[in-house]
Amino acid sequence: MPDLPPIRLSQLSHGGGCGCKLAPAVLRELLSDQPMAQAFPQLLVGTETADDAAVWQVSDDLAVIATTDFFMPMVDDPRAFGRIAATNAISDIYAMGGRPIMALAILGMPIDTLPPAMIREILQGGQSICAEAGIPVAGGHSIDSPEPIYGLAVIGLVHPSKLRRNADARPGDALILTKGLGVGIYSAAIKKAALDGAGIDEMIASTTLLNRIGADLAEDPAVHAITDVTGFGVLGHGLEVARGSGARLIIDRAALPLLARAEELAQAGFVTGASHRNWAAYGAEVTLPAGMPDWQRHLLTDPQTSGGLLVALEAGAAQGWVGRLRGAGYPLAAVIGRVEEGSGITVA
Repeated sequence: MPDLPPIRLSQLSHGGGCGCKLAPAVLRELLSDQPMAQAFPQLLVGTETADDAAVWQVSDDLAVIATTDFFMPMVDDPRAFGRIAATNAISDIYAMGGRPIMALAILGMPIDTLPPAMIREILQGGQSICAEAGIPVAGGHSIDSPEPIYGLAVIGLVHPSKLRRNADARPGDALILTKGLGVGIYSAAIKKAALDGAGIDEMIASTTLLNRIGADLAEDPAVHAITDVTGFGVLGHGLEVARGSGARLIIDRAALPLLARAEELAQAGFVTGASHRNWAAYGAEVTLPAGMPDWQRHLLTDPQTSGGLLVALEAGAAQGWVGRLRGAGYPLAAVIGRVEEGSGITVA
């Protein structure tokens, strides 16, 4: 067991990472009476399909992508927290097929609880990931808050023809997931000081791996839809693809890539509250195999902080892309299912 810092960031918040997200049903209710964006023809992507970011067309060959993401700690190391939060925020740009150009920091800290040195480490962690992405942290905003919060607002660019939404999957497509599942399960174990140093290192390595391959995927016309898998789990974000595309997703549970101890920890009961909320919000749209144990379902609803990309693409291009993804530093990338006519998700 690694030595724990005197102030454990994971104990200062009621939830951590993308497990802090509002449940999908609650979010839909809150947004249900918001005005739609049809009056703005330049707004290529708004809130209508629960996509990863907003997209505004500037000219025939240029569109701006705007997103924001922030949350409370799910690890105790302040620099790692900053790195994870920044990676997660930038991911939305890559998930739209774009490339980031700059970020603004979002910071809320309990200044009477956390020493300035820890807060600086959080900011430095975020800055280091932005440097990896080749973008500046050009400003931001900070407040005194009862729980630690950190994230980014990120701006990116994309050619309109390269834009990839979550709503354009086609029947016959294959589905690829680029990172392993189990981040929320690992986070629950961290909160109870039950994950060893190797497990923590594995989770941090996954959650700080930039999804920059999304911009390369978008160069391929065989790739039809992209989204990133975060707080709603692979089922929740898969359902956003299914709803937006008017299709059904078939997910092969045996093919899902997992972090090394995800099954073991799920069976031991290390499950977040967000996993339960996710299932309550969208379980009616999911068909599970008879007799499937709850711990396996929790792997599918597990909130992924800075998770991988879920990609719908022509079936003939899938294996080639899996090889390319693994060669580009995404060793767990795998084909996890397919797209069919219909609605909802079926787990096979």
